[in-house]
Amino acid sequence: MTTITTTEALAEFCARAADCDYVTVDTEFLRERSYYSKLCLVQLALPTRGEDDAVLVDPIAGDLSLEPLYELFRDSSVVKVFHAARQDLEIFHVDAGVIPEPLFDTQVAAMVCGFGEQVGYETLVRRIARQSLDKTSRFTDWSRRPLTEAQMTYALADVTHLRDIYEYLADKLAETGREKWVAEEMEILKDPETYIIRPEDAWKRVKTRNASGRFLAIVRELARFREDYAQTRNVPRSRVYKDDALVELASTKPGSLNELSRSRLLLREARKGEIADGILAAVKAGLETPNDDVPKPDRSREKLQVNPALADLLRVLLKAKTEEFGVASKLIASAADLDAISAGERDVPALKGWRDEVFGRDAMRLCQGKVALATKGKSIVVVDL
Repeated sequence: MTTITTTEALAEFCARAADCDYVTVDTEFLRERSYYSKLCLVQLALPTRGEDDAVLVDPIAGDLSLEPLYELFRDSSVVKVFHAARQDLEIFHVDAGVIPEPLFDTQVAAMVCGFGEQVGYETLVRRIARQSLDKTSRFTDWSRRPLTEAQMTYALADVTHLRDIYEYLADKLAETGREKWVAEEMEILKDPETYIIRPEDAWKRVKTRNASGRFLAIVRELARFREDYAQTRNVPRSRVYKDDALVELASTKPGSLNELSRSRLLLREARKGEIADGILAAVKAGLETPNDDVPKPDRSREKLQVNPALADLLRVLLKAKTEEFGVASKLIASAADLDAISAGERDVPALKGWRDEVFGRDAMRLCQGKVALATKGKSIVVVDL
């Protein structure tokens, strides 16, 4: 097993990779103690199967710059292959503002090729590469050095088997003409906005049943402060205060340190110092927010006049299309999509792009009464009227 610990060695490997059609990539990281993931290891493998064609890049033990890797990521002639790429891509975007291009995610491709919803890497290794994975190093502290041989073997397997999986799925997509389907899905992963959390929008991630505008104004300010504090100091937002404590604070509206100390859910560290001052300032800002600037809860779902019978028919149609095309139903349309379509909404993901080709067109014809659904043996078929 080759471990790269210098910029020169990384540059040499990436120069070899630049002559290949693709390179498989994975990372190991820690996030339990920080807001942003701490990159601990990068695994890379070339299509060739030589002894030095799969390597570990160690940004902790070595004194190296990852710029040669980022230069490879910018090389549009080499496909960068990941499995479940989102967290890996977030690391690279935060670290260097780089998102690999072109990009291929085998989890998405597997969903398009009929392997089920959000299929795991281990399943694909077993079903495509006909191999098994040693999972004993799955839950490990990747920041500790030296790495054990078992850890390195486990990490390297994440990119060596990925070569077989990629080649199989790429051939399958070419055979079925579905390359553009995966390409459309990659646009979301390549969009920098996917990896940006703005403090002013953080409140939208907090779940609460209270839809009062004033209450939500306080939630917005508390969430804004927490996100800004966590990002600035690179600590997990839960170390500042958790969502249940945030909702409690928005309900009790503490105006002093004495009132703040009565919180049942607030961590001890948050009852004093900068965090306590930030909480009190956020509550005050929320209470003083002008009425015309308080957040408005999204009631669009409540206003939908869902046609239950039509929604049920759309679910049957979706199941039929899932079976016909061998694509995971969750990838084609969500339950919310189906309800929205039955209520007359047309700006719905399931009616756009490749999804329209697979499901949307017949869904619209069903809504218009131009087709019916019938059984044929154990299958559901679409019948023109």
